[in-house]
Amino acid sequence: MRDEIILSTSKKQELIDITPRINTIIKKSKVENGICNVFAAHATAAIIINENYDPNICLDLLDALDKLVPSGVWRHDRIDGNADSHIKSAILGPSETIPIKDGKLDLGRWQSAMFAELDGPRHGRKIIVTVMGD
Repeated sequence: MRDEIILSTSKKQELIDITPRINTIIKKSKVENGICNVFAAHATAAIIINENYDPNICLDLLDALDKLVPSGVWRHDRIDGNADSHIKSAILGPSETIPIKDGKLDLGRWQSAMFAELDGPRHGRKIIVTVMGD
């Protein structure tokens, strides 16, 4: 089964927990055990697995990416000023494949599936969710 999550973001960079939305899609699919692929259909966004309990972890990750990949120093910045967003997205990656157990994502205690906005705010961000299994 294939479905989509469409969301809008409100900040230049942010991590949004999409686990509940994915679990809703899995429930609709009626798959009890299998895998779920989550794909961000954008060149300046990513899908990650990260801690969901302490929001400071998300801020720390974004701060670390900013230190690793500063803005305004890349050749692509001459075109539209967002080269750092493209590089960060490439480092994090556009997708994650997560096991499904008992009809929901089989994540660790503190884990969540998150959409990483790296060039917001944006409207109509598309996330493709593909569910396979029995």
